[in-house]
Amino acid sequence: MNTGHAYKLSAGIADNLVSILEEAIVFLELAPNERLTEEEVAERYGVSRSPVRDALRSLERDGLVLREARRGIWVTPMSLRDFDEIYSCRVALEAIAAEQAARSTNTALKAQLAQVLDAMRAAREAGDARLFFSHDVRGSELIYQIADNATLHRLLKGLEKQALRYRYHLYRRNPGVVDLSLDDTARVFQAIIEGDVPGAYRMEHDLIERIWRETRDAIRDEFGEGRK
Repeated sequence: MNTGHAYKLSAGIADNLVSILEEAIVFLELAPNERLTEEEVAERYGVSRSPVRDALRSLERDGLVLREARRGIWVTPMSLRDFDEIYSCRVALEAIAAEQAARSTNTALKAQLAQVLDAMRAAREAGDARLFFSHDVRGSELIYQIADNATLHRLLKGLEKQALRYRYHLYRRNPGVVDLSLDDTARVFQAIIEGDVPGAYRMEHDLIERIWRETRDAIRDEFGEGRK
């Protein structure tokens, strides 16, 4: 009986190992630069090496782990250069998503933005950065859905895998970023709901650029400049 339960649990982990490892990397439970081996990952999660091998390949494609001949595999480093590259793309793409969401007539999805905002406010009041982050990510995903642009969504989702570590790190370490994000996100959501196309674009662009510019020094101090 117990053996069967353990088998089902391991099978479930194997099926979802990519998501499990992604979450561990985003929430910095697997630290930047941490070395990974198939054997250690398999032992940690109680699965065979085959799903581990597939999961690590998937994470490599998404830029979350690096692999080099004779050096092995490790969690992708965080650095100012990486942060700058990611946020220079996010500024443009997230603003376009907000603009296109504001053009949408999907009032049912737009109404869900208010629910996300209430959840973000509750998480901030509780001082729960991880929960705030989760609701904030849900808000971003909702904007992508409302924008209804498959190409834009694909670009943002590819970028998001690398951006999420920085977003969570900033919320966890700097309550001021949480306050800034909440206050400005409320204005972006309102612009989208009201169909204010230029306002949604401008406010989303300014929000991400402001967070980027105001946190660069902290990222540099903690993670360094990055590759030369």
